[in-house]
Amino acid sequence: MNRCAFVSAAVLVCALAPSPVLTAQTAKPTPATSSGSTAPAAPARFVPMVTGIASIEVIQSPPKRQGSDIVTLLKVKNVSAGAIGLLRVDELWYDKDLKQVTGDTETVKRILPGEVVEITMKSPSKPNLSRSQYAFSQNSGNHKVDAKAVKKFTEGETAKK
Repeated sequence: MNRCAFVSAAVLVCALAPSPVLTAQTAKPTPATSSGSTAPAAPARFVPMVTGIASIEVIQSPPKRQGSDIVTLLKVKNVSAGAIGLLRVDELWYDKDLKQVTGDTETVKRILPGEVVEITMKSPSKPNLSRSQYAFSQNSGNHKVDAKAVKKFTEGETAKK
């Protein structure tokens, strides 16, 4: 009985004793710049979300048939002062009688101010497709988005997929 208590105490002491391997401190490698000094890390910055109407610019590529799908690439730039959360894009395809035939929905989690994202829309191909329409909303449809079709974005774009 005494031996069992002794072995348990020894195991406990060994487990709680700091291991030299775990406590050894190693020097952290520092990234070298051209001048030999390290560059300070940029502080994190909080960007508030747009709560009212968000403004975006959209460049649409012509739709292309790939296999059994119609693929359209949209480039969207956030021109609002705040970040857009949960941007939703609905593509609706109509036939010649203006009846909705097919469509697709894509979402983007967040678009920072001035950021450009590429959205690929894939709709099943159906006969007699005539035209498409896009509907933009943000924050699960609770807020509106003012979309403006443009040929070229205004100043400084950064692409993100």
